[in-house]
Amino acid sequence: MEQVISNPDSLTGVISVPGDKSISHRALILNSIATGSATVTGLSGGADVVSTMACMRALGSEIEEGNQPGTVKINGSGSALREPQDILDAGNSGTSMRLLCGLLASQDFTSVLTGDCSLRSRPMSRVVEPLKEMGADILGRKGDTLAPLTLRGGSLRGIEYTMPVASAQVKSSIMLAGLSAQGNTILHQPAPSRDHTERMLSAMGVTVDTDGLSLTLRPGSLRCVDLAVPGDISSAAFWLVAGLCHPNANVLVTGVGLNPSRTGILEALQAMGAGNNLALKNERVVGGEPVADLMARSCQLKGAEIGGDIIPRIIDELPVLAVAACFAEGTTVIRDAAELRVKETDRIQTTVTQLLRLGADIQATEDGMVIHGTGSLTGAVCDSCGDHRLAMSLAVAGLLAKGETTILDAGAASVSYPTFWESLAQLSGTQQSQA
Repeated sequence: MEQVISNPDSLTGVISVPGDKSISHRALILNSIATGSATVTGLSGGADVVSTMACMRALGSEIEEGNQPGTVKINGSGSALREPQDILDAGNSGTSMRLLCGLLASQDFTSVLTGDCSLRSRPMSRVVEPLKEMGADILGRKGDTLAPLTLRGGSLRGIEYTMPVASAQVKSSIMLAGLSAQGNTILHQPAPSRDHTERMLSAMGVTVDTDGLSLTLRPGSLRCVDLAVPGDISSAAFWLVAGLCHPNANVLVTGVGLNPSRTGILEALQAMGAGNNLALKNERVVGGEPVADLMARSCQLKGAEIGGDIIPRIIDELPVLAVAACFAEGTTVIRDAAELRVKETDRIQTTVTQLLRLGADIQATEDGMVIHGTGSLTGAVCDSCGDHRLAMSLAVAGLLAKGETTILDAGAASVSYPTFWESLAQLSGTQQSQA
């Protein structure tokens, strides 16, 4: 699918975004191995979450979809999963594969996890190594570092492990394995990362003690909990950048989750001078997670240096932040983000290559990018390279660029945001053309 985008006279309106992808994955997995039943509303309909749901069903989970989109009822198995009859396919979802590795490491059967071409090239050693240390039996390509992965579950032991990178996926995988391990599991993080797993486990009756960047998980059983999944701030980020950078914009994104481990994009935009033009409205708590409506209005951003401890909390938003930097005064430096090179694509190189097509003054570095703001881009033909976040970042660039921008493989956006192009048309007041 190709998408042609032009610069609208204004960007105005009120929209909602899909349910938080990270919370959706965890709601499906944890309720499936808990006791009782739960109703989850606001579940992300993106392809990544659909992959997790399909894998859990193949493992015997009873997940019934409701009449309303994003609503499911889950009948918990009390950890009694069954051996799958076929290979489990995580699609394009690194979260699905890494979390399922932790879940399956303790199951008393053999399972095989694979994914699409992109996922099969992404490093899995970061979860395989600690899981093996816990006693898991895992085989994979290239020295057990790449999928497909074969797991022969069995008895695990809790470990004390210092994580080499701050990663919510790695942390959550180890914690899932630790639920049924003998003894406590202790993790030391180099920097904060998303804490949705800790919050959900605590709500479901398992003790997770935190002390700064360290946490201790005590093994235990879970009870199902109803959840209302808030809007995904990673999806909202595209509209926030568009609203701040378009010269005639006033955008309100409703019901967005503001978990402190996820708000790096707001901090970065404030560091770039968003000020009162980026505001929180109607702050509340929903399902144990802080939520607010986010307003973004036209302003002049300024270059900033983005690096250090904020990077794990903004890693998914860095491509669209690079778009914002193109319209900021001065130079923006993104550093300490080498993790971008092992996402769905090498997001450092693909972001730089595609924005260069639009006339950006941008260079790749080993662990980030340097962007000299020019205040303008010019429409051109770009390629998402099959990366959902790059597709949507290029769409924002197209809304801001002069002339027409054509995005190849624009359908990749559906991985996390199935209604993205409808939302874009709504805010721009135009019918964007597809080919």
